[in-house]
Amino acid sequence: MRSLTLHLKLLITALVGLGVLITAYQIFVLKIPVTEHETDNLWNVDAKIEFQAAGNTPVKLQMFVPPLSDSYTSLNESFISKNYGVSVNHQGENRLITWSARRNTGKQTLYYRMVLTTRYGADQAKPKGPTFRESLPIEGVEKIAAEALLAPIRQHSADIETFISETIKRVNNKDDDNSKLLLGGDNSPGRKAAVIDLVLSIAKVPMQLVHTLRLDTGANQEPELWIRSFNGKKWLYFNPQTGQQGLPSDRLIWWYGDAPLLTLEGGSRPQVSFTVNSSEINAIRLAQLTGSASNATSFLDYSLYGLPLSTQQTYQVMIMIPIGVLVILILRNLGGLQTLGTFTPVLIALAFRETQLGFGILLFGLITALGLSLRSYLEHLKLQMLPRLSVVLTFVVVLIAVISLLSHKLGLERGLSISLFPMVILTMTIERLSITWEERGGNTAFKVAIGTLFAASLAHYLMSIQELNYFVFTFPGVLLIMVGFMLAMGRYRGYRLTELFRFKAFLKD
Repeated sequence: MRSLTLHLKLLITALVGLGVLITAYQIFVLKIPVTEHETDNLWNVDAKIEFQAAGNTPVKLQMFVPPLSDSYTSLNESFISKNYGVSVNHQGENRLITWSARRNTGKQTLYYRMVLTTRYGADQAKPKGPTFRESLPIEGVEKIAAEALLAPIRQHSADIETFISETIKRVNNKDDDNSKLLLGGDNSPGRKAAVIDLVLSIAKVPMQLVHTLRLDTGANQEPELWIRSFNGKKWLYFNPQTGQQGLPSDRLIWWYGDAPLLTLEGGSRPQVSFTVNSSEINAIRLAQLTGSASNATSFLDYSLYGLPLSTQQTYQVMIMIPIGVLVILILRNLGGLQTLGTFTPVLIALAFRETQLGFGILLFGLITALGLSLRSYLEHLKLQMLPRLSVVLTFVVVLIAVISLLSHKLGLERGLSISLFPMVILTMTIERLSITWEERGGNTAFKVAIGTLFAASLAHYLMSIQELNYFVFTFPGVLLIMVGFMLAMGRYRGYRLTELFRFKAFLKD
């Protein structure tokens, strides 16, 4: 007996643990939305390129576009142009788009659009970078100023991270004469990054420019310049103007390096303007749209969401049956409620989905009462069970048809849904209630009927909660947790709630 108890405990622990792990994996790792109404932002990034074509020479325009990164999920990418050929090539860590045409005249407008989401992005394992570099060539007074600027930086830093932070601080110090000389009166982010690069090169510390775009709704945005350096373990990102460390999550990396954003041959006066806007989309729909780009979609492909829509609708009803069964189990084993078995109230609860609760209870009570009267009459005829059930079933069908017809004539369209009421369930309910009446009396049969209706109503209420339906359908691992609870309930031998009232006199004694 002890080994059996231990086996049961291990089984319950394994089921509950597995259910919790599967559900937690979906929520925290795959980032599957917990509620059906949860929404996410879709970011639409537009780059508009305008220039003047020369007219008598071939046109070739090249522009960097965001590298496909694991830190976000690209849903769509469009290259909009007229009479231009388009090709995309990789250039190191960057992607370079090329528009080309034999001849075009006048003002030209090209568009690049990307639709992305950051929900299913992950911190990508960025490739390692260099940890050593050669010094940039520098002479004269600039060399003296750079070395003078470098001396206190060495003294106040302990590693690459603090070294770069101290360098940015010194370069941005308006009272430092060495910094002023190196900047030459140009306080633009690009010039500051160049001075920082010069100082770092003397210390053999490598640095790379990073051009980003802020994911914030607005038009005419400008790329924001950041710098980064590899410390031997990871990339460190810094803002060359503020010294802020760590690239914010709302930054989209557009390209790396000191190359210009675009180059143009066969034209003049190129201009690029960026527009960013966002829109909301249902989170579970977004997970299905991300394609093979996210682990969430791969999981959904092998979940119930991978079934045809018509089949999904069926399983959305079926998967709630264990919820109803759990309700009946608690009401019977802990509450002591008397019902017609375990599954019958659940089936009645499913029938209430079509008739609605109030109208369903009324019709159930009416048909059951009339069916019991017929069953009592047939008992006097001394019929066998099978013919008796056949007559009751036929009577139920006729009664349903009559109620539907009368409801239609009276304008009560809700009564038409009675045709979907499970006739076999009603027939067996009538039969079992009549047997209970004969064996245990009318009072007990009435209590059982009321208990069955109460349990079916409560089960129907829980099974109709849309949020609960979505959660169980999306995270079926919770069913394993429910099975573990059901197994634990199977060993419960304590008092039921109704028995506390029945044996109240003993407690007084």
